Amino acid sequence: MNDIEIIGIDHGWMNMKTASTIFTSGVNKTTEPAFFDDMLEFEGNYYKIGSKRLEVNENKVGNENYYLLTLAAMAKELKKRNKTSANVVLSVGLPITKFAKEKSDFISYLSKHKQLHFKYEKVAYNVNIVKVVVFPQCYAAVADRLPENQRLHVVVDVGSWTIDIMPITKCKPDESHCDTQDEGLIRCINRINDKCVRYTSGKLDESDIIEYMMTGKNTELDDKYISIMQEELEAFAEGIYQKLISGGYNINTTPIIFVGGGATVMRLFGKRNQKNIKFIEDIHANAKGFEFLGKVLLRG
Repeated sequence: MNDIEIIGIDHGWMNMKTASTIFTSGVNKTTEPAFFDDMLEFEGNYYKIGSKRLEVNENKVGNENYYLLTLAAMAKELKKRNKTSANVVLSVGLPITKFAKEKSDFISYLSKHKQLHFKYEKVAYNVNIVKVVVFPQCYAAVADRLPENQRLHVVVDVGSWTIDIMPITKCKPDESHCDTQDEGLIRCINRINDKCVRYTSGKLDESDIIEYMMTGKNTELDDKYISIMQEELEAFAEGIYQKLISGGYNINTTPIIFVGGGATVMRLFGKRNQKNIKFIEDIHANAKGFEFLGKVLLRG
């Protein structure tokens, strides 16, 4: 195990995350460039990484985009570790309700090339894929802190496209009551821009909406845009609490842990300051959790 690099990757529709890096889930094939910032070279082709995010599809294995983003994520993480050659265990995740259905395809997709040779920003990387392991993404974000949580907890992973609701009892997920809904942050962004089109002169740039989502602070935008964002984000957060209530949870007593990119949105716009509600706002929490679980699996 000492000569293996376990790299956790959170394949989001909005951002790709490793334990120490984050970049937009964007990839665009191009010709040989003049500048090599964020440029991936693989099998004789050039790809610009991290520009405009990809459109959401039914899954992530239908084309090469997320494979190429995985190569970029490995390169960025290996650079942080001062390595250009490595034996790698890829530790990744899926929503728990899609886990059984999509796990095999995701493993096949990410392990189709065992020996990899590619360049990122003109640096050559040589990677041997030893193994690909997959874990539930919601569970991963809290896996390293479960021993102290013996009673029922509900973990809510508010991601870019999905919201995962996972009850955990005695440190184990109750899969029979897990729920995944396609109502994540991208849907909220779309609703904000739909309202902007109806009531103002046009859409906002997505980066302006994300800035407000993550800070709750006024930007240089006019008040009419701020008002629309505030209203829709508050409605989004309250909608998630209503989903929990509909699921039979007492949101005033049940310990609730919000994770994922939307944890900050829930804290800023959820309007609930209760002792039973906690927020893990580390955007890298799932990727770190995948690495933690990968290490536990290899030791076993």
